[in-house]
Amino acid sequence: MMKIKHIILGLALTVGLVSCESLDLEPQGFYSDENFYKTVEDAEAAILYAYDGLTLVSYAPVTFYLAELASDNCRVKQDEGADAQAFVNWEVTSQNELLTQYYRSAYIAINRANAVLENVEGKGFNVEDEKRLLGEALFLRAFNHFNVVRAFGLAPLQTSLIDRLDETTASLPENMDEVYAFLIDDLTKAIDLLEVNRVVGRADKVAAQALLAKVYLFAASAKESGMPKYDAITESVDNLYAKAAEYSSYVINGQGEYSHDLDLQNIYNVENPNGPEHIFILSMDRSGTQEGDYSKLSKYFLPYIAGGSVYLENINGSYSETHDGWSVFQTADNLYSAYEVTDKRRNELIVSEVFDENGASIGSVSDATIPYPFTRKYVDPLFEGDKTSTRPYLLRYSDIQLVYAEATANPDGLIQYNQIRSRAGVSELASLGGLSKEAFRDLVIEERQRELAYESDRLWDLRRKNMVQSEVIEAAGLSPEAVAFYPIPQREIDLNPNIN
Repeated sequence: MMKIKHIILGLALTVGLVSCESLDLEPQGFYSDENFYKTVEDAEAAILYAYDGLTLVSYAPVTFYLAELASDNCRVKQDEGADAQAFVNWEVTSQNELLTQYYRSAYIAINRANAVLENVEGKGFNVEDEKRLLGEALFLRAFNHFNVVRAFGLAPLQTSLIDRLDETTASLPENMDEVYAFLIDDLTKAIDLLEVNRVVGRADKVAAQALLAKVYLFAASAKESGMPKYDAITESVDNLYAKAAEYSSYVINGQGEYSHDLDLQNIYNVENPNGPEHIFILSMDRSGTQEGDYSKLSKYFLPYIAGGSVYLENINGSYSETHDGWSVFQTADNLYSAYEVTDKRRNELIVSEVFDENGASIGSVSDATIPYPFTRKYVDPLFEGDKTSTRPYLLRYSDIQLVYAEATANPDGLIQYNQIRSRAGVSELASLGGLSKEAFRDLVIEERQRELAYESDRLWDLRRKNMVQSEVIEAAGLSPEAVAFYPIPQREIDLNPNIN
């Protein structure tokens, strides 16, 4: 397995800087574009550094605050900080520190990708290496910009490397049409440059196709539902859906490396990050030396129970050890009740009882020993203290099956929808007879909640469908823009006079 580590190369000025406060740092062991990008090994180090931006502690875990806590999936523990409570209560302001961390981290990751784009092309590397490196950098630039637009709406498009103070004041894009044209252009180029090449922690052609399908689907449904600012997109809703269907079809029908995993448990087997479902997943491993190399993601979802190890019952009757956690992201009643009682995604992936090493019950939700039913998606039985190999699931095959189902809303899409439901052990939909496209798409959104629960996707679905206020009580009474976009952090507005 490829393991992405921090690349401590003194690239402090060449990559990774986005704000005035960062630019005040004195680079140590400085490598400039004049003396660094001399070999393909240099370029590989730079692209790994760009991937490493996704694992920042101020980025990867914070995504769940934004996309899960503000939805109907999760609540937060009562004594968690005010900034976290604000997401549940829909009281997020431009002063929110978690929001600031997320925004800043996304642009750090974007800038690292830009460093590769500006310093690899034309350096005389092998053609195949150059295309791969540029394709991965374009994917990463688009991936992080898509995170920004879903969270903040119109925010600066960072199209080039920032390595001087006077380059930190980018203007806002004119409208969403400009934003999506940029995302589509980056991903289209990435698809042309990349090959199908599965490496854990890296993106390939299929990842770029999958992300482009999600970009088109977001634009289509956001424009169709009347989400603020999306009326500026000039492409028709029908054409946007057609493009989402086209690129998700490439993922489903145009390659043989990734596929639907019939074993639900296998998807979340921490020891199998290269399973058939995982199109793009972060490379984090318990053997790492600092957080970001290893993961503490499990701690956020697991409840605090006994201050030590507990055991979870597996479907074969054996038991897996896990540490207890911090009880931060707690399953909401709305999510738990969204599953049918026979749904394997509830019965096999959500835990309501824990045991000791001998299989004796030591607590359950019913006796209030466990404060809430919790997900097994982030459990590492081989944990080392707080260090685990649990990873965010960034692009999964099942996600793209549901993208295809929603985009097509036809019998071919129904096949993909039913495959998800069949694996979960719930009834399939016999036909689309009597259902409009809109009604079937609503069913797909419901299925996405059940299938992608705890995977930092729910709020984005609610936003693009203009459903936040119908599904999240705390958002009632807010303006359309307030539920569609988080505010750009005040610190960034203060640093950049072109943001208003």
